[in-house]
Amino acid sequence: MGHYFDDDPTVASDRQEVEWSLPDGTLRLVTDTGVFGHGRADVGTKLLLLKAPPPPDGGNLLDLGCGTGVIALTMARRAPAATVWAVDVNSRARQLTAENAERNGIVNVRVGFPDEVPANIAFDAIWSNPPIRIGKPALHELLLRWLPRLTPDSAAHLVVQKHLGADSLQHWLNENGFRADRAAIGGGFRVLAVTAA
Repeated sequence: MGHYFDDDPTVASDRQEVEWSLPDGTLRLVTDTGVFGHGRADVGTKLLLLKAPPPPDGGNLLDLGCGTGVIALTMARRAPAATVWAVDVNSRARQLTAENAERNGIVNVRVGFPDEVPANIAFDAIWSNPPIRIGKPALHELLLRWLPRLTPDSAAHLVVQKHLGADSLQHWLNENGFRADRAAIGGGFRVLAVTAA
């Protein structure tokens, strides 16, 4: 059995289509085993997409841990003049995100492995359902890599399940050079708005 944060999932493929109904339209996404969100519209991700403020319509935006691509595609559709970087270590996730962007006619998404994002790019917004299950040390390392790349006065919006440590993550962020405020709650999830302290 593979994990959604494996680089190359070995679990047998079982592709299923999922429909995401959002206020600004519907997305039809192919999902697969070995990638977060297989066969379902995740409650936490949906809360993020419903409650995050509109992304800036320009510049560079980041979906950190893109999975099937629903966050990246939603950002790209809401900000058609922006470039949305969809990054994931999981090769199957990157393939699905690229495929789903094409299926939905969304052209301003760039899919890649994290190291493929040029180091000089800063982000005007970051949206993420971060991979909590990689463990706290790896998660903290991940966030310390990407959050400092926010442009001044911009924010990251992270959705985290309460029982998987949303409150402790908020505390950790506030202790480590960021300001993390609870922007929304619902369905056992928290959306954290994170800015530079």
